[in-house]
Amino acid sequence: MRQSLINTLKKQYKILSGKITSFKIEHKCPHVWYGNSYGGFYVNPELLDADSIVYSFGIGQDTSFDDTLIQKHNCHVFGYDPTPKSIEWIAQRTDLSPKFHFHPVGLDNKTGITHFNLPKNKDHVSGSIINHPNVDEHNMVEVQMKSIVDIASENDHTYIDVLKMDIEGSEYCVIDSILDSSIQVKQILLEIHERFFDNGMEKTQLLLDSLHRHGYQIFGVSDTLEEISFIKVLD
Repeated sequence: MRQSLINTLKKQYKILSGKITSFKIEHKCPHVWYGNSYGGFYVNPELLDADSIVYSFGIGQDTSFDDTLIQKHNCHVFGYDPTPKSIEWIAQRTDLSPKFHFHPVGLDNKTGITHFNLPKNKDHVSGSIINHPNVDEHNMVEVQMKSIVDIASENDHTYIDVLKMDIEGSEYCVIDSILDSSIQVKQILLEIHERFFDNGMEKTQLLLDSLHRHGYQIFGVSDTLEEISFIKVLD
């Protein structure tokens, strides 16, 4: 009860102080939290089965979301992360399901090699192609990035049941390339990183506008107001 009150007060402070966008549920449907409190998202489980295709961009060192999907639905999950620490961590795992397919590649609006900023804190995992306060622009590596069209084409997919993105601020620059592509996506799960930008709330509003124009509505919002789940309800 005490932690719930603390979370509520934190959310109210963020909203009233203008530090984060206030998200509201726009579409009521079943929604269940998959994964732990750090790496999870709300999912509509009634739309998933063993034939479902899930893309999970941004693995870090946490596959709790991916593991839950496989355990509950026996579906294939395609994980992507170009972060050196994540690649090394996945390579050392011996308990991953054969239905989890990892690729050391990042998501971008176009395919190519790009510079990837590593975190300032050496104990942290997540880097980014975006130069934000948590990364060191003087400490970078070259990584392979690919567009959603090229990734889906390589996998011979034209439809994605769930597309999850925790890509450290890049969600703002890739969302239109996803929405404007020929790849159909039913559920889009985003971790919003507007705190990385001085104009973060404006970026978030543009992102929301794009999703709404393409028929998506919010059906799940995490306690932190940063993990937002969208479902396509209109063509």
